[in-house]
Amino acid sequence: MKKYLVIGNPIEHSLSPKLHNHWIRENNIKAVYDMKKLNENDIKRIISEIKNEKVHGINVTIPFKKSVIPFLDKLTPIANEAQSVNTIFKKDNKIIGDNTDIGGFEKSLKNIRYSVKNKKAFILGAGGVAPSIILALKKLGASKIYLSNRTKEKAKNLSKIHSNIKIVDWGKNIDFDIIINATSLGLKDDDKIRLDFNKSGPNKLFYDVIY
Repeated sequence: MKKYLVIGNPIEHSLSPKLHNHWIRENNIKAVYDMKKLNENDIKRIISEIKNEKVHGINVTIPFKKSVIPFLDKLTPIANEAQSVNTIFKKDNKIIGDNTDIGGFEKSLKNIRYSVKNKKAFILGAGGVAPSIILALKKLGASKIYLSNRTKEKAKNLSKIHSNIKIVDWGKNIDFDIIINATSLGLKDDDKIRLDFNKSGPNKLFYDVIY
């Protein structure tokens, strides 16, 4: 029986085992999908378990989407461009890092028939998923991309890699068409973003990456 995992810290919130195990059963696949809470110093060991095929694939959530990269043999072109990995597997005896966040974000917008083309996008957060959101927005033709993060330096570092991004101070509201919460705020019931959207106006799309 094959074994798959989602890794992160925290991890208890993840719905991935419930979702994947449902489809594993539906398709009569001999596999099990579990979750594992890790620390940074556990990453090398868990990757080695893919190499020796004790584990057959891993999904990656916060905060390891970048920190897994040095332990991989190869990145797919899209993961390399994003410098963010959320899927790891073994192919041709190499450990591959892939990124499905970009396609997932695009398909979710398509599912609700929302076009980003020529619209202003405002991203909150500069963590592991933010580069994927930026690339998807560029690909979909957003006219402007604004980025705000509680640690401004982290946002500035992203803007050096991805051109045409305007950094906004945390807590400052701007004119936008779509706003994306790519922070970890929302994982806990008492989390508050502490931004005032009362004057944002009508016809705005609020997109929460954190479920």
